[in-house]
Amino acid sequence: MTRSNDDAEALPRPAGVACFGEMLLRLSAPESERLLQSARLTARFGGAEANVAVSLASLGHAPRMITALPDNAIGQAAAAELNRNGVDARFVVSRPGRMGLYFLTPGAVVRPSDVLYDRSGSAFAETQGQAFGLDDALSGCGWLHLSGITPAVSANAAQAALMAVFTAQELGLSVSFDGNYRAKMWAAWGGQAAEVLAELIGGADLLFGNELDIGLALGRSFDEPNLVLRRQQAAAAAFEAFPRLKRICSTFRTEHSVSRHEISAMMATREALHLTPIAYLEAIVDRIGTGDAFAAGVLHGLISGWDDVRALHFGWAACAYKHSIPGDFNLASEADIEDVLSGSGVHVRR
Repeated sequence: MTRSNDDAEALPRPAGVACFGEMLLRLSAPESERLLQSARLTARFGGAEANVAVSLASLGHAPRMITALPDNAIGQAAAAELNRNGVDARFVVSRPGRMGLYFLTPGAVVRPSDVLYDRSGSAFAETQGQAFGLDDALSGCGWLHLSGITPAVSANAAQAALMAVFTAQELGLSVSFDGNYRAKMWAAWGGQAAEVLAELIGGADLLFGNELDIGLALGRSFDEPNLVLRRQQAAAAAFEAFPRLKRICSTFRTEHSVSRHEISAMMATREALHLTPIAYLEAIVDRIGTGDAFAAGVLHGLISGWDDVRALHFGWAACAYKHSIPGDFNLASEADIEDVLSGSGVHVRR
């Protein structure tokens, strides 16, 4: 799974990935404390699509972020964080309102991590689709990436997500969609999740999702006892229902404790099913954003012209690597992830 430096230098690094969605300010309890156990919180920026954008920038791409941020110091800091991490923030619109927040209580021993959202009425949630200037924002891009969290934010966000996918199709972009179904967020404003998600999956070339995402969109369930076969069954149904769809990717996670997990991944195409080995992860630092790291890794491979197997393995290794990094962003280079694939990542570099 490795390649020479000459190969790496020869690979193209197109600037054509646009990520559309809401950025959030993450406020987390320090170390292993419960939320507000002490009067301290650690502030970091994140959000599903921003996580993918930063990961792609770390991998040598020049992605752009399309979002709405509040016209205040927090919004300005969020835009600066994108720029600092190599993400093009020219298509971020500044709007009245507030920044969406989420509070994280890190898990420890037998206590799981807990996320509390506070994003209702955010600047992004209140922004209508036409305000994003999607024709200009997507111009020159090869891919649009967004997730199912975005349309769950509000009616405006759902409309904007659909507009983004329709605009991408008209401009000839490929669309990458991560299911990320959030039932409580949809219920908060009475959104029709199944209907909207079905349209978004129908507009995608690449789906990051599992049998639950596909079952929701199709209004059915999959009951094959074997998990791999169940996902293969769901993928077959999705390929039949959505003619545009070319690839479906997902991860498998077994949690032995808060800090000890097993991770593997799969990619289904219309012709084949590809699986990775299992990565055994000990002493996990932060699992938030690991799915976004996986998505960015697979996208990196596909954009770089790699075959499906190599792209899948790279995404799987990127996902595993992210468990070692605090915060939402996977600040890993291609070389870092190749070290995981080659087995040399645990050795001290001198």
